[in-house]
Amino acid sequence: MNQDILLFFDKHPEALPLYEALEERILAELRDVKIKVQKTQITFSNKRNFAFVSFLPVRKAGERPDIFIVVTFGLSYRKESPRIDAATEPYPNRWTHHMLISRTEEIDDEMMGWIEEAAVFSAGKR
Repeated sequence: MNQDILLFFDKHPEALPLYEALEERILAELRDVKIKVQKTQITFSNKRNFAFVSFLPVRKAGERPDIFIVVTFGLSYRKESPRIDAATEPYPNRWTHHMLISRTEEIDDEMMGWIEEAAVFSAGKR
């Protein structure tokens, strides 16, 4: 495990297994992925950033589980799903989606399909 990743989870060590499960699937299922650890997020990229892990408060404090990560990804359209906590359109036809993940079982084929779609979308941007 990368030391920077361990430091990122220093205040949330119980959430590290969620991140590890996500990272394992992304690296196994997508090609040429780079990981960059920043102060407030971990970024997955190919040519461009396509997925992010953070502790963004996408739900009110009373509605958040004790252990969670937020997975963010971008698509050219708004994905409608009860699993998505928030979606915004910061630029025309560029939708940012946030999902709160509290169990490794939530890192499933549906979510990975969205992340793969985000990777393809990201790689095709100019």
